[in-house]
Amino acid sequence: MSIETPLTGLLGIRHPVLLAPMDLIAGARLAAAVSGAGGFGILGGGYGERIWLEQETAKFRQQAAPFGVGFITWSLAKQPDLLDIALAARPRAIMLSFGDPKPFAPRIKYAGSLLICQVQDEAMAQQALDADADILVAQGSEAGGHGASRTTIDLVPSIVDLAAGRVPVVAAGGIGDGRGLAAMMMLGATGVLLGTRFYASQEADGADEAKRRICAARAGSTTRGIIFDLSRNNVWPAPFNGRCLINDHARRWMGREIELLQNVKAVAADYAAAKAAGNFDIAAVIAGEAVGLIHDIPPAAEIVDRIVAEADQIMSGRRNSSTALRA
Repeated sequence: MSIETPLTGLLGIRHPVLLAPMDLIAGARLAAAVSGAGGFGILGGGYGERIWLEQETAKFRQQAAPFGVGFITWSLAKQPDLLDIALAARPRAIMLSFGDPKPFAPRIKYAGSLLICQVQDEAMAQQALDADADILVAQGSEAGGHGASRTTIDLVPSIVDLAAGRVPVVAAGGIGDGRGLAAMMMLGATGVLLGTRFYASQEADGADEAKRRICAARAGSTTRGIIFDLSRNNVWPAPFNGRCLINDHARRWMGREIELLQNVKAVAADYAAAKAAGNFDIAAVIAGEAVGLIHDIPPAAEIVDRIVAEADQIMSGRRNSSTALRA
């Protein structure tokens, strides 16, 4: 079983399911598992940990499965040579998020890789198209980690209309099962990019306790804001802020962000210690609104299979119903 779209043809994959490049969570083991299952695994290059990037890309040199590497664009601009490390591994694509991709696009294209750009509004999408992006990822505010304010169901058709068939559009944010894939395809997307659902997989490099908390969380158990960025003394440029699970630390500082900023040195020290100790009552579990759909920690290949099978069943039922109505 497979779902073919312009995205699958462009990337050379069987299923329109992409792994979000979660910083240090989406390592080679997880990316290879997603690609091996017919999806597209993207390494989480994130802020740019050189040694980690060298180690993880090296693991792909002996594998035939296609893969990508994702970077936070504004952070890559501080260490542009990291792109050379990624490109040396011959990835099928480089994914850039949160910043102008234009300075890096020529190097990516010259190396023979595709350029995937994650965007949060039409202006960012146009900027990506102007940089000759091959694929757009429309990321809604339901996504875990950093993003902006537009919802997925609002943003996806807007970006689809703007792209006007020139490049495939992928939906991201709040998607955790086959119903989400089917729904996004009905909105014009050619695939989905998933983070939180793959965080709760056996191959993800996250802590077991973080995965357990994702599975235990209910719908509505996340919050978006600047609390965890302030707490780790790493505030992002506007308009981006972060979504994570609500924990004791978030409850303490919700509505008191100015006071948190005034005490950031002490708070940051406590937060760093908690993160090092794996204390997720204080340290953030970065997760999106899809947590209400996640109840187990299976292998990544099983996640891909479930999503594709469920989406295919839904879309086949819709096609059969349409045929019956026409008859």
